Amino acid sequence: MSPLGDENEGRPVANIKSQIKRNKQNEVARERNKTIKSSVRTAIRKVREAVAAGNKADAVELAKDAKRTLDTAVSQGVLHKNNAANRKSGVDALVNNL
Repeated sequence: MSPLGDENEGRPVANIKSQIKRNKQNEVARERNKTIKSSVRTAIRKVREAVAAGNKADAVELAKDAKRTLDTAVSQGVLHKNNAANRKSGVDALVNNL
């Protein structure tokens, strides 16, 4: 561990100014993507829990919210549109099988 802290622990350290900037930008984007992906997983998990409980009314509302969250992730470039479409299809299948 370096005396300056372990900010770059396990990562290559760039010497080029543009690459240092790029690394900072990538880190910011990674954190932003992590929060969006987490909210997508949470929304889908809530739908699954409602389906498991057999609560169709809640499941329909939560599915609507999950699909909105997926669309937001696509518009922000976190998920590919086909990936979101497959996940929305899976959510709909869960709710329709209730």
